Amino acid sequence: MIEIAPSILSADFAYLGEAIHSVESECSWIHVDVMDGHFVPNLTIGAPVVASVRRHTKNYLDCHLMITDPWDYLGDFAKAGADSVSFHFEVGRTFELIKMAHDLGMKAGLAVNPDARFEDYSQYIPHLDLLLVMSVFPGFAGQSFIPAVLDSLRRAKELVAASGANIILEIDGGISLETIGASRLSGADVFVAGSAVFGKPDPAQAIRDLKQAATRASERLK
Repeated sequence: MIEIAPSILSADFAYLGEAIHSVESECSWIHVDVMDGHFVPNLTIGAPVVASVRRHTKNYLDCHLMITDPWDYLGDFAKAGADSVSFHFEVGRTFELIKMAHDLGMKAGLAVNPDARFEDYSQYIPHLDLLLVMSVFPGFAGQSFIPAVLDSLRRAKELVAASGANIILEIDGGISLETIGASRLSGADVFVAGSAVFGKPDPAQAIRDLKQAATRASERLK
């Protein structure tokens, strides 16, 4: 599996529908960054915008909840049409959140920051549908890739392989033509790209270029 998940955080919010339409033929995922101004020092969008996006695309809506109290909002995101929700283990109640997401009909993901210790979150991996490894500290678009996170990604890949679980490994932050190959070699399946897609003159071509770079890395794994 190689999937580029363009992050609408880097799109022009005044033309959000057009931005999504410009890329949806080249991808099957759309990444939605939800920030509450408390868990991270930025404020973005919530469930109402997700509901609006859902009306304009059939693509998989991958919602990253950078919020302090996700348990209060999972129902809203489910009603809005989110396909998956990823929350941070630092907020607590992780097993409860995983069950809540599943009970609401969504896939459950766990997001881990670059400084997270593998030992702190590895217990949750077998219960997840996806693990979102942050290769920048969350909060703002356009940050530089942190290579040290690739070690956690490789360790997670080994654990997933050993368990036989069907878990998607996703990486988010600083993904570009220069970093996607190493991310693929380290085990990532889904690559969140914001500036590398919507910051380009032709976002659809940018996705094709990223896919080609990831595919070339995959061929080295054979």
